[in-house]
Order: sequence, then structure tokens, then C-alpha cells
Amino acid sequence: MTDHQAFAEVEAELAERGFTRMVFELDRIESLLDLLGSPQRAYPSIHLTGTNGKTSTARMIDSLLRAFGLHTGRYTSPHLETVRERISLDGEPVSEERFVATYREVAPLAQLVDERSAEPLTYFDMTTALAFATFADAPVDIAVVEVGLGGAEDSTNVLQAGVAVITPIGLDHTEWLGDTLEDIALHKAGIIYPGATVISAAQEEEAARPILERCAEVGATIAREGSEFGVLRRSVAVGGQVLTLQGLG
Repeated sequence: MTDHQAFAEVEAELAERGFTRMVFELDRIESLLDLLGSPQRAYPSIHLTGTNGKTSTARMIDSLLRAFGLHTGRYTSPHLETVRERISLDGEPVSEERFVATYREVAPLAQLVDERSAEPLTYFDMTTALAFATFADAPVDIAVVEVGLGGAEDSTNVLQAGVAVITPIGLDHTEWLGDTLEDIALHKAGIIYPGATVISAAQEEEAARPILERCAEVGATIAREGSEFGVLRRSVAVGGQVLTLQGLG
């Protein structure tokens, strides 16, 4: 069987889990990662949430880290053409061969978790576990991981990352996260853990409050756009922009 045929089989197996099925509980993904030896603990992570600009921000962070010579893993969603786009190593989607090899390692353990659970692992649970295992095997120096939906109960929130990034928060997925900015920000602030550094875009006051309260509650350090850091000047240049930044240093 060719790599492409094997990959097509794996894609089909993943699709059987229901591409849009959502179950907001961390027990199943935690059990699977425990069986895999907690790959998400093998490297430091930067965890991103927010409503707008998550994927483009993740790509920029990835590029900056690679410019400093670090080997990066990046996990974003959804994908356009192939599920491999979700899992990148050093800026490139993983190969079909690597994706299949990792899936074959994870799938038997996922079956064990499914048998013990009221609900089987979701498509997103599986791609999250595949990403974390891929990053550990590579190995990467650092992972850049985008939340799928919300924050607190998202499958990625097993990371307990040292750096949490919050892009601008608006009204999104109100059927799951609540119909006020405050409710939504409360969910998204769930990715902030004790001792973390939080980098937050400028937020509406209603969204900023739960973030600041969560930081105070767990002893996290926050840096806010327009306060601790910001763009002082920007101008058009060949191939993009030149920015003058006020940084944390």
C-alpha cells in the first residue's frame, strides 16, 4: 500500500468520528494522553485563544520562533484541503507517512478510551492527540497551539501552557459559550494557569474583566496591548510593513 492510500484510509477512519461532533469534556483526551505518556509535557507551549486572528497570529509566532533557530510544532484548525494542514513541523504540514505512523500508534489506545467512555473521542480530540504526539516524536523545541473552540473545556486545554495568548474577543459560538462578551471571555480565560504569562490584545472592558480576574486568581502575569506593549508606528515597505514596537523588554 502506498503512503497516499494508507493516509486516505486514516482520513476515512478519522471522519467516522464525526467531523462536527462536539463533546466538551477533558476526561477522554486526558486519558488518551496519559496512555501515550503525556507527550504534551515534552516541550514548552504557547496556547492561543480569542475570536479573531488566532490562526494568523499562530503563524506569525511560529515564524518568529523559527527565525530564532527553534524547531517548532504548530497546531491550528480547521483545515482547507487536508487534515495534515492542522499539524505543522517547522512551518510545513506533516508528511502523509508521518501522519499515518503517528495515527497507527495512537489508534489502539484511542479504542481503549472509547470502550471505557460513554462518548467516543471526537475528531478534534484525535487530531489534538496526534499533534501532541507528533511534536514529542519530532522532537520540537516549542509548540504553538490554537484552541479549537472556547478555552476552558477545549481539548487543547490539557497543555497548561507557560504562555497564553488572547486575541480580540467578540461574540462567537454563543450556543456553547454564552451570549455575552463576559461569558465568552470567561471560557477563553480558562487557558490561563498558575505562573503563566498572558499576552492579550486590546479588549472591550466586558471581556477584559474576566481575563484580569483569572490572572489575579492563579497568579499569572498579564501584558496588554496598548499598555505593557504596542505598535508605536507602522509604515508600508517592500514586501510588507516596517513596525516600530514597544516590547516587554
